[in-house]
Amino acid sequence: MKILFLEPFYGGSHKAVADGFAANSGHQVDILSLAPRFWKWRMRGSALAFVRQVANFSDYDLVFATDMVDVTDFKALAGPKCPPVALYFHENQLSYPLGPGEKRDFHLGFTNIISALAADGVFFNSLFHRDDFFSAAKSLIRKMPDLRPGWVLDKIRKKTGILYPGIDLDPVALVSSHLRSSGLDRPLVIWNHRWEYDKNPGVFFHVLERLKRRGVLFYLAVMGEQYGTVPEYFNGIEERFGTELLVCGYQETVGDYRKWLAAGSVVVSTAIQENFGISVMEAVAHGCLPLLPNRLSYPELIPEHFRPDVIYPDDTGLEKRLEHVLTHPENYKNSAVALADHAATFAWKHMGKKWDEALCRAIGSGRSKI
Repeated sequence: MKILFLEPFYGGSHKAVADGFAANSGHQVDILSLAPRFWKWRMRGSALAFVRQVANFSDYDLVFATDMVDVTDFKALAGPKCPPVALYFHENQLSYPLGPGEKRDFHLGFTNIISALAADGVFFNSLFHRDDFFSAAKSLIRKMPDLRPGWVLDKIRKKTGILYPGIDLDPVALVSSHLRSSGLDRPLVIWNHRWEYDKNPGVFFHVLERLKRRGVLFYLAVMGEQYGTVPEYFNGIEERFGTELLVCGYQETVGDYRKWLAAGSVVVSTAIQENFGISVMEAVAHGCLPLLPNRLSYPELIPEHFRPDVIYPDDTGLEKRLEHVLTHPENYKNSAVALADHAATFAWKHMGKKWDEALCRAIGSGRSKI
């Protein structure tokens, strides 16, 4: 099978998923991509950009588009030779938390809804995201003054599935945490998320500052990509954590990034938006114990019997749990090892086959009939 993969925002986790699937699929996957900037314009104009880059749509068995593609525009412009289209939601514009001073653009939310209706198959990156999408879509439709198309949600549900993204792991570099030694004299705390408001960095740094004032010893690795405006909480972290901060900034090479993950003891998330959690699962696979909020996609990623150790209820709970992990790291070694094995099941070498099977079923189900 030949798959045309359309990614209008080829950066971060979007790039990782496109590259990971293309490298691990049993099918031929051709990626068409646009630079990761101007995301609103990508939603409005990527279909126009992509349709001009394909000489013959009949060459492909499936188009796999991510959520910033307007599928209705694309299918109309591609014409009758357009193969079935599968739509994958990394995020959606119905429920994504707004940044400071932002207002919800309902047009973009409706683009997501109508694109899902027009697609032949619809996939979400977690159960949480699927449910969040339908809840927000229902709410938006209810805001319409008349002609509320509630029926579209039933149509979309019938062709919806879950495809967890894979994570890029080097099996040679993965060593169980009970066999490795970081060489550090205190636990290393990992932050490997985007430097953006929706990752809620203020809570993370405030917790660490309070622990530092109480004399709790730790090292800190602050990684992750930066796009546009960086939240103020990152300003001055070199001074605030002068003796703790071992690395600060995006790691340009995969080897350096994995080196810090392998040295880590605990990875923390305080996010208010997360539909899967690729960076968390990468860290967990390298032996970091996760501390994750009891919200978003996180609970479904952690086996139930580990949740009491790693899922915290609120900010106070995070502070207490992190302090205990940092002062008694030996108590969590067995959990970290078991969770590393669990996280490794999300490696692309496993997930690529599941994606292939799901996309073959999407083709077999036939064209969308609106």
